[in-house]
Amino acid sequence: MNGASREALASAREQLDALTDDTSVDAAKLAEELAAVTALLDREVSLRRVLTDPAQTGEARADLARRLLGNRISGSAADLVAGMVHSRWSRSRDLTDAIEELAYSAELADAQRAGALDEVEDELFRFGRIVSSAPQLRSALTDSTAKASAKTELLHTLLGGRANPATERLVVRLVTAPRGRSLEAGLDALSKLAAHRRDRVVAVVTSAVPLSEGQRQRLGAALATVYGRQIHLNLDVDPEVLGGVQVRIGDEVINGTIADRLDEVARRMAG
Repeated sequence: MNGASREALASAREQLDALTDDTSVDAAKLAEELAAVTALLDREVSLRRVLTDPAQTGEARADLARRLLGNRISGSAADLVAGMVHSRWSRSRDLTDAIEELAYSAELADAQRAGALDEVEDELFRFGRIVSSAPQLRSALTDSTAKASAKTELLHTLLGGRANPATERLVVRLVTAPRGRSLEAGLDALSKLAAHRRDRVVAVVTSAVPLSEGQRQRLGAALATVYGRQIHLNLDVDPEVLGGVQVRIGDEVINGTIADRLDEVARRMAG
């Protein structure tokens, strides 16, 4: 993607990250809904052109998207798509490509939340190796005359109970909706998305008062040094911590709050 599309995609990725960082959002369902929107825009070329028409204002395009999709997908997914439609795109197809990428990224985010991202990434790699060494299997999965249901059944037979459910969903989507890509190119794209997701760490930071921009930058830099990865800070304010900060990264908790220290003193006195 170039120009406006590249900027729009970067903004959409940030919106998706904000959504999938929220544990109340069902990332797997979001992925399914975004995949459905991708299929809709692939079928309805005229709709895709209307939603990317530069002659219409961003607000008008976003309102149209909400009216068309509001009853079909969740509010979170509709807002995400409307935000993307509000942006300018160099080509109408770029919008569909971007929504598809976000569908795959949401599925990978769900796997990461479950602690299974490394497993999914490894399974995608191994599946690619299996396909490359089995010409008949590759032919069956890429046959343009075969029904999607038949390909899905074949993949369920191959992967069902043997691979992570997220891996199976990703591969089924890729095989049944290749969108002009080779199977190898699709698997390579998924592997790159997984690698990008794996290098992103989310830290939930709870403090008694909002952190200043300088404090956020220093904390983010310190955590990035410790973990050797990009750190995204989700900030929360809880007056009950009394002071300091608490940082949660996955199952690891780093406590530096006054309340935590008081609790430790109380435990020692009780002992």
